[in-house]
Amino acid sequence: MLRNYLKIAIRNLRKQRGFTFINIFGLATGLACCLLITLYVVDELSFDRFHEKADRIYRINTDIKFGGNDMHMATSPDPMGPTLLKDYPQVENFVRLHGRGTFLVKETGQTNNLRENDIIYADSTLFDVFTLPLVVGNPKRALVEPNTVVISESAAKRHFGNQNPMGKTLLFDNEFTYRVTGIMRDMPTNAHFRTDFFVCMLSDNYEWGRWLSNNHQTYILLKEGVDAQRFSQNFETIIQKYVGPQAQEFVGTTIDQLRKSGNRFDYSLIPMTDIHLHSKQTIELAPNSDIQYVYTFSAVAIFILLIACINFMNLSTARSANRAKEVGVRKVLGSVQRQLIGQFMTESVLMAILSMLLALVIVALTLPFFNDISSKQLTIDNLFNPRFLPVLLVLPLGVGLLAGSYPAFFLSSFRPISVLKGKINLGLKSAGLRSGLVVFQFMMSVILIVGTMVVYRQINFIQTKKVGFNRNQVLTINEAYALGKQTQAFKDEVRKLPGVMNGSVSGYLPVPSSRSDSPLFPEGQVAQNKAVSTQQWGVDYEYIPTLGMELKEGRNFSREFGADSTGIILNETAVKVFGFKNPIGKRVWRMLDDEGKVFKTYTVIGVVKNFHFESLRQNIGSVALMMDPNQGAVSFRLSGQDIPALVKQIEAKWKQMAPGMPFSYSFLDDSFDAMYRAEQRVGQIVLTFSVLAILIACLGLFGLAAFMAEQRTKEIGVRKVLGATTASIVGLLSKDFLRLVFIAILIATPIAWYGMNAWLKDFAYKIDVPWWVFVLAGTVAVFIAFVTVSFQSIKAALMNPVKSLRSE
Repeated sequence: MLRNYLKIAIRNLRKQRGFTFINIFGLATGLACCLLITLYVVDELSFDRFHEKADRIYRINTDIKFGGNDMHMATSPDPMGPTLLKDYPQVENFVRLHGRGTFLVKETGQTNNLRENDIIYADSTLFDVFTLPLVVGNPKRALVEPNTVVISESAAKRHFGNQNPMGKTLLFDNEFTYRVTGIMRDMPTNAHFRTDFFVCMLSDNYEWGRWLSNNHQTYILLKEGVDAQRFSQNFETIIQKYVGPQAQEFVGTTIDQLRKSGNRFDYSLIPMTDIHLHSKQTIELAPNSDIQYVYTFSAVAIFILLIACINFMNLSTARSANRAKEVGVRKVLGSVQRQLIGQFMTESVLMAILSMLLALVIVALTLPFFNDISSKQLTIDNLFNPRFLPVLLVLPLGVGLLAGSYPAFFLSSFRPISVLKGKINLGLKSAGLRSGLVVFQFMMSVILIVGTMVVYRQINFIQTKKVGFNRNQVLTINEAYALGKQTQAFKDEVRKLPGVMNGSVSGYLPVPSSRSDSPLFPEGQVAQNKAVSTQQWGVDYEYIPTLGMELKEGRNFSREFGADSTGIILNETAVKVFGFKNPIGKRVWRMLDDEGKVFKTYTVIGVVKNFHFESLRQNIGSVALMMDPNQGAVSFRLSGQDIPALVKQIEAKWKQMAPGMPFSYSFLDDSFDAMYRAEQRVGQIVLTFSVLAILIACLGLFGLAAFMAEQRTKEIGVRKVLGATTASIVGLLSKDFLRLVFIAILIATPIAWYGMNAWLKDFAYKIDVPWWVFVLAGTVAVFIAFVTVSFQSIKAALMNPVKSLRSE
């Protein structure tokens, strides 16, 4: 019987090549979208699960509200790990990580440096907690001794070629020497942090035991069976026993008093496997993603697959007139409904299998493009691993049964006498269901159109919003410390070049860069309720004009004032938190030691207008600028004339003063946009799948229009004989479909409004969702639907009425 079903199915598919192609292509497109999104979602959910003890590894977060700032940090004090291991038997081990950023690295004795990013200092317990296999070296001893480093296979190849790196030394920033004691496999891409260099933590010239300095990512490995939530209750004891005494010495108050005044100080645990998607802390080792995107893309995949299945149903029922007599004859000859259902379901599953094969081809062809917009490294091989094979096998069967169920029961239910007489209006009883399916398709299309427009408007708002500084045409040269004592001379030489308007030396920029957060106090008022947690940036005289910032009050730093080493410029937020009504001339204290015993007095000489130095997801915090140049970067404002040639001239100056050092630069506007790369990727992905969803929905509408045109063929013939014009017939056939689209718009509008406002809540600075977005989305949907339906309507209206009425 199955063999007979297959023979008839193949015969029917070959007989109706156009219908078969449209149906298979539509279903294949939906399946390809579903597979691509599934690859993305599975990769996102797989982060950090390659660690053998991943289910027992937790990171300690710190949440502090103090001095006007509400901070949620992925870091904790350096004594936290050792203290937990010592005091609590539930802790099996710990490891601390300290991201040190970028270094210039070369083999000792070589000339040219390579720029290496994301270098991390780590405890010797690194390999006991994490699963990071060493190709060469002893994991128990690799990071025990100071000034040692473990490098990845890729880093070993970059710096040593085919030589054995073990025991050789690397020079960091032409100053720090580290001996290679291990070579590890390259870290997987699905890790919440990645690096090619782990340096022994003891190499850092650091004073240990500071409970008020949250500067390490601390991971603890809990023993089997320990409840993490219950264990986290011990943090209150840690705070009272260890943090409290240092805090009281620092601000003269207890933790309880600090909390009563509206402040906060808490530690918490987050499972390592949750960090990538669920952590919203600052000071992460690398940018994270968001679980909302996983939910969004999963929903999009399901909706696109449903739209594709709905198309299958509509296109199948659209051909009902051609299959009606076949059903009637087969029923007269003794076929029962069960056999007919089996026949039609076999055809559906066969087309689903063919669609899956075509979908795999589409995935293989489009995967490079998808990787580019999603910043992934997915391959087609991911689909054929043991986890995905059941999906590839079950999905076409499930889709075939789902998509073919309605046509099978619909076609097999025709009454033989009626269909053999040419009366197939029984199908009109199911018009409500088919109409509902079209409404669902276009409802989803409108939601996707609205979502795409809102995402792109928010990104455009971010890119064009006045952020308090001029980020255009500012060239930043990284690793300026490689110039040594010649930094100022380099800046002066570059400023002489035509096209360079100004220049500044500072490691602190209003984009992702170095940060320095600590409290300032009004003069003589060292108390927790007087402290203002402030970003304290060391800058030079040209910093404000180079970055295009604007002074609201007072003046900039100037060489004409010898006392500017004790001058300070606050932003508007800091002035507000301090409560200064007339800030110029006010004095503030800056703490110079961790015990709160040594202070330096600064006089406020100016107030700079607020500028965004973090993502627009956060409110603007307090910032203080002071004369204490940091040689992390040199920034130049360019005039905009022939910038590529000007960059080459600057590079030539660099090579003269820093031979052997890589010339690394970026533009400030690009660095600013990089903070919103995740949103840009989401916008591109949503746009791509929105277009595909709309195209697939149009195929469904095309099918329903074809179905209705077949049902009303004789009616159209009669109307034409009686003098109806082509335009009137097109309007007659189109209005029913456009009514469905309008219903879809009405349903989609509140859903899209709610969803996009929920997404925008993550931004402290955001757009309002305007009414015209919904009007435009609806107009686009109506236009697409009208064009799709008009094709079939015009085709039906232009038919010769003699042909349609010949049988009457």
